[in-house]
Amino acid sequence: MEKHRLVVVSGPSGVGKGTLVKTLVKRRADVVESVSCTTRAPRDGEVHGREYYFLSKEDFLRRVQENDFLEYDEHFGNFYGTPKSFVKEMLKEKSVILEIDVVGGLNAKKAFPDCVLVMIAPPSVEELKRRLIGRGSETAVEIAGRLSRLEYELSQKDKYDYVIVNDDLEQAIQDLSQIVDGTYSQK
Repeated sequence: MEKHRLVVVSGPSGVGKGTLVKTLVKRRADVVESVSCTTRAPRDGEVHGREYYFLSKEDFLRRVQENDFLEYDEHFGNFYGTPKSFVKEMLKEKSVILEIDVVGGLNAKKAFPDCVLVMIAPPSVEELKRRLIGRGSETAVEIAGRLSRLEYELSQKDKYDYVIVNDDLEQAIQDLSQIVDGTYSQK
């Protein structure tokens, strides 16, 4: 493997980004997931410092003023951001995966031109709807909002280095692992 890489994973809500990233991180000691900051409330089972650093809006905006984020964005009424210090420190020892939206991904590329952008795409819109409904963590209105972003998010895939269609979990994990290693060739 070449030097440690910063890999950005983006894609529509419900496409399986979290499952892919968490599985890869469990399987590989040389890869770590960046923990982002957010102003949204924790979902059931989420722990501060593990899934996200849950911040008040005031704390988040103070950190924006201090230039403490690699990238940040507001969507669905909440702020999300990647702390620069965490990424820089971890890249000394491991490859770092950021699971962030497309706006954040493109901003990360501006800040770290060597980062690798990976779009995770659903096999179909119908499958994505099924996954969103099945996870049971959002209201019908929230699901509709997430689906409304689908077209925009997928329209940005040409700005990404790689696109993985998540229709076979094991294959998608293998593809992502090879991208981290710099050995993947788009099929």
